Amino acid sequence: MKAKEFMEQTEEELRMKEGELYDQLFRLRFQAATAQLEKPAKIRQVRRDLARIKTVLRQKELIKN
Repeated sequence: MKAKEFMEQTEEELRMKEGELYDQLFRLRFQAATAQLEKPAKIRQVRRDLARIKTVLRQKELIKN
């Protein structure tokens, strides 16, 4: 997803998506460790989406204060 799409979501939606991505990242890392991962680039994509969400959440937090 793009950062612009994350900016349009509410803080609650972003927190839920963040939790989902952490779960997905855990599963992907587990698959990588057991040599069952088909698309290694997926880990990179999930990590970047997590970073984007954290950045947007921080920006929203700073705007509130």
